[in-house]
Amino acid sequence: MKNHLKIHKLVLAAMFAALAYLLPFLTGQIPEIGAMLCPMHIPVLLCGFLCGWQWGAVVGFAVPLFRSVTLGMPPPFPTAFCMAFELACYGAVCGLLYRSLPKKKWAIYASLITAMLVGRIVWGAVMFLCVGMSGGSFGIAAFLGGAVTNAIPGIIAQIVLVPILVMLAEKLNKRN
Repeated sequence: MKNHLKIHKLVLAAMFAALAYLLPFLTGQIPEIGAMLCPMHIPVLLCGFLCGWQWGAVVGFAVPLFRSVTLGMPPPFPTAFCMAFELACYGAVCGLLYRSLPKKKWAIYASLITAMLVGRIVWGAVMFLCVGMSGGSFGIAAFLGGAVTNAIPGIIAQIVLVPILVMLAEKLNKRN
């Protein structure tokens, strides 16, 4: 039975990785808001919740780098590199918190919002280091613009969709 669970998580993680890879194609058709929707974030967050922190971290780290290498989007450095740390953080933090908190609805929101905050801080820190090593500057205004202002549609989508999808998946899992 334990081997069955590992295979189940592996298949789900692969599905979430594929979704994270493909969703930007859909949102990219709307250039004005495509990037603002943060299309890779939702599958990575779901992976952390439903597959565990390890899978969430691996999928989150791998997808932006793999998309960058295979498609050139996001641009490799510093964008994809910094996103890899941000998304790995999302998957790991939401998975760790959700596993350790009581299985209540509020725990989904607490895990999600904490992961989103920590992930954005990690993105900002890595971006600060990368831009600084390249001789540029990355200040608080650039951080707030990239992590918050430009991402408001994606933040709203994550807060609305992720808890609903996690609750639905858990409900379906209890039936099986």
